[in-house]
Amino acid sequence: MTTSNTPTSDAPGPGTPTGTGPGGPAGRTAVDPAVREELARLRDSIDNIDAAVVHMLAERFKATQQVGHLKARHHLPPADPAREARQIERLRTLAENAKLDPAFAEKFLNFIIAEVIRHHERIAEDTATPADG
Repeated sequence: MTTSNTPTSDAPGPGTPTGTGPGGPAGRTAVDPAVREELARLRDSIDNIDAAVVHMLAERFKATQQVGHLKARHHLPPADPAREARQIERLRTLAENAKLDPAFAEKFLNFIIAEVIRHHERIAEDTATPADG
């Protein structure tokens, strides 16, 4: 999925001649069309990656919702600290191998884990409370 490139701060605004900016002619220099084309190509790639990340997160949360229902049916706790610690260590290793900052990867996974636990707690509450008729 690709989104269209919209005007950005590196493009002159409406009514602004190329090579001028808020500070007058010396405030901004003209950008080579080849540079703009490369920038657009890279941004399209970033947009595609963002779309893939969102879709992957959606799939992950579908699976964790199923885990939450299974845990609730069997009265298991919403959180599993031992598994979470193993997952964080696993993700840190994956991040290192991918040349991604492991601390960033850990923060990202902790954010996801917190959201999953919140979902599991809600599922457990909904399962424990009989629906009123």
